[in-house]
Amino acid sequence: MQESNAETPTASADLDLIREAASEAARIAMTFFCKAPEVWMKEGSSPVSEADYAVDRFLREELTSARPGYGWLSEETADSPERLGAKRTFVVDPIDGTRAFLDRRKTWCVSIAVVEDGVPIAGVLDCPALEEIYWAAQTGPAYQNGSTISVRESLERPEVGGPKSIFNMLPDGLRDRVATTSYIPSLAYRIALLARGSLDAALVKPNSHDWDLAAADLILRQAGGRVVDEFGRNLTYAGAEVKHDMLVAGSDPLLSEILEALASRDGRPVSNAPGMI
Repeated sequence: MQESNAETPTASADLDLIREAASEAARIAMTFFCKAPEVWMKEGSSPVSEADYAVDRFLREELTSARPGYGWLSEETADSPERLGAKRTFVVDPIDGTRAFLDRRKTWCVSIAVVEDGVPIAGVLDCPALEEIYWAAQTGPAYQNGSTISVRESLERPEVGGPKSIFNMLPDGLRDRVATTSYIPSLAYRIALLARGSLDAALVKPNSHDWDLAAADLILRQAGGRVVDEFGRNLTYAGAEVKHDMLVAGSDPLLSEILEALASRDGRPVSNAPGMI
């Protein structure tokens, strides 16, 4: 997978690279799935397993050897300010949905994105237990298992996923008109459901991270939707700050309606600057 550094690889070439790496990473993860991997707690409440570390180690070695000039940002690798000098960065969650993985549920995935100047240009979500793979490059459609996918047109009773605390911020009329879905631990997979038209919107509580979002954000964008903050602004990735505040994912007109409802709580307008709602 080694390539020359003489020219900057295309987004398509980077996508090929991370799809291949994600496939092998998913195979490694499956060797631990439904077994009893060793587990530790991070910051007192968030689990990490030997499967997460094994996948992270493989991806870091494989991808950084293929693209030595790229930065590296992963949930399971200690962050380094050196990555901030790179034009492109791998943004990785070795297993997004570790709680589901450890509970022997299938809704988890390997998430890999290539980010350039804060914007994802290639992304893949490999969900081996479900036998689903999602991918997109910046200049083409989004795919699931080789077929193009897109967000669905708003239903009479659209389905919205997310924590009850944020759902309750919506006005009664909007809450009464939408259906809620059961909780899905993997944020990346929730966004993939939007991209393929199985969900209409998602509300995301504060403190999600770049590695939860970057690949899924691109896949949703290429499928016709967006992930934005509560002010309607697009997200940037691989900067000095990797945490995000409250977010909303979906497509218009429902996305705009939710943002307007959140904005009305304190009387502020939703931003309409270029690239925003």
